[in-house]
Amino acid sequence: MDVLAILGIIALVVLGAILLFVSSRRRDAGAAISEVSAETRRRDRERVKAGVTSSSTEEAATGKDVERAATLARRDGDLVPLDESEIEPWVAPDPEVIGVARRQFLNRAIIAIFGLNLTGFGLAVIAQLWPGASEGFGSKIKIGPVGDVASSIKSGGGFLYKPEGRMWITEYPAGALEKGRLIYGTTPAWDGIQAGFKALYQKCPHLGCRVPDCGSSQFFECPCHGSFYNQVGEKRGGPAPRGMDYFAMSIENGSLVVDTGNIIGGPSIGTNTTGQEREGPSCLGASSH
Repeated sequence: MDVLAILGIIALVVLGAILLFVSSRRRDAGAAISEVSAETRRRDRERVKAGVTSSSTEEAATGKDVERAATLARRDGDLVPLDESEIEPWVAPDPEVIGVARRQFLNRAIIAIFGLNLTGFGLAVIAQLWPGASEGFGSKIKIGPVGDVASSIKSGGGFLYKPEGRMWITEYPAGALEKGRLIYGTTPAWDGIQAGFKALYQKCPHLGCRVPDCGSSQFFECPCHGSFYNQVGEKRGGPAPRGMDYFAMSIENGSLVVDTGNIIGGPSIGTNTTGQEREGPSCLGASSH
């Protein structure tokens, strides 16, 4: 887990705590201004129930009884004119109450927006911490049929770059498998190495610069501090602490699959299973010799 991810999680927790505090304060203020308490509602229900019980001397009529009585009254002309004095006069709503409702709506809208923003931020942090949940780098990438991959490496002068996986794919010589088994035989990359490939992470293990290939020397040469590696990523010089990191590989239905979510630390200094030496001038100049 890198530092940015940790800082992101801390910021998410702090923002969430602030949001909960502000939300609770607003709810308390709203309850004091406009809401009726549960105790008041309970007393109102008891008061209505007591009034009905004390005034009722007969069994309460059902809804059908009321409808039938109203129909008979209309048919027989027994309707009693409405006493207008019994109608409650219309009272305009209190502007302060309307204002409170408006404030409540705005407060809830602001809280909802903050919640959506925090959710999006949280999902972004999770995606950064667990990149394997998405496609591309951090997931398994199908490179292609073994024969096509080998042809692409040859047409690329010994190097095949896959930007979606931030990796170089090179050929691992069959004659080096006996030595290679001692170094890579227990790693999850061995299936791909036996098939004749190695998938190398593009970052230099020294300070993280992107390492390009050099067609003239047939080495990988880091332009930042001069570390260089043979075609299978084994360190041949420079300040790097080890060889280039590489990915787990497998062969599935005749195709090479690279798991970019499984990065393996590069081989130790002095490892040279292929015996490859520089085949031409360096792309970095005389300073790298």
